[in-house]
Amino acid sequence: MAGRFYGIGVGPGDPELLTIKAQRILTGVDVLCVPKSRMEKESLALTTVKAVVPGDHKLLELEFPMSRDRAVLENSWRQAGQMVAEELLHGRDVAFITIGDPTLYSTYGYLLRYIRGNHPDIAVETIPGVSSITACPAYINEPLVEGEEKLAVIPAAYDLDDLQRIMETFDTVVLMKVNRRLPELVEYFNRFDNIATYFVNRCGFPDQFASDQLDTLQEQKLHYMSLLIVKKRRDY
Repeated sequence: MAGRFYGIGVGPGDPELLTIKAQRILTGVDVLCVPKSRMEKESLALTTVKAVVPGDHKLLELEFPMSRDRAVLENSWRQAGQMVAEELLHGRDVAFITIGDPTLYSTYGYLLRYIRGNHPDIAVETIPGVSSITACPAYINEPLVEGEEKLAVIPAAYDLDDLQRIMETFDTVVLMKVNRRLPELVEYFNRFDNIATYFVNRCGFPDQFASDQLDTLQEQKLHYMSLLIVKKRRDY
């Protein structure tokens, strides 16, 4: 009998933000799938889990390249999917752990697609996690949207060509992973006088910090786990 595949969001990095359900499932699974990029010395998701979940799990490290080449990405997803499927077909319960939420810009989605497409009989359960999209405004005590306000979420590491249109349409814009593009974003948003901007770096980790003075950040070394909240100023 095949094992069950779990996609588990472990929150933004603070172990206390791991949900009770996630902790319960992680305590009982046989294998932890740990996504890593070549940039990471240790998985941030695994660091979070180790702080609150006892036991010695089998670790299955899955390396995902930081590439925009579709062929390279699809090959890595296929290889990772094959490795996960092998564990599941041997009857082991497998949890893929991911920082934040597994349905938001997570490589879990690619593995889920592989398992569903190639092993449709395998049971799958997705466990939501606290996302940085909500953890960061909570950290700075700033409501994200209110009333009829509209929210947009953008992966800033990629295309920003339509930012002008987005700013015109939405009341709050969250730009994720802004560290490398912060200088050009600062230059862009300095043209507006009716917005407030908040930068948050490594929310949920001991060295987290936030700033609403973007000009002071451009010489600092910033982590890729960073985001920028841009809000139109309210009239009240």
